[in-house]
Amino acid sequence: PGIYVCAKCGHELFSSRAKYEHSSPWPAFTETLHEDSVAKRQERPGALKVSCGKCGNGLGHEFLNDGPRRGQSRF
Repeated sequence: PGIYVCAKCGHELFSSRAKYEHSSPWPAFTETLHEDSVAKRQERPGALKVSCGKCGNGLGHEFLNDGPRRGQSRF
């Protein structure tokens, strides 16, 4: 339980309250902690490349409409 932060700069990214079980080996979240927690750019249809909103460290992807509920995204 707690806050997940960027490994490079310590910027707050996600809350454990937004974490859920997913088949991927990485932690999955439904939302970011703050509006400026991450930066996003289109990588391909249905997937955005996600980086730290403060330092730009690569964090993975946001998969659109792949969350635990219909219409939710998965980080």
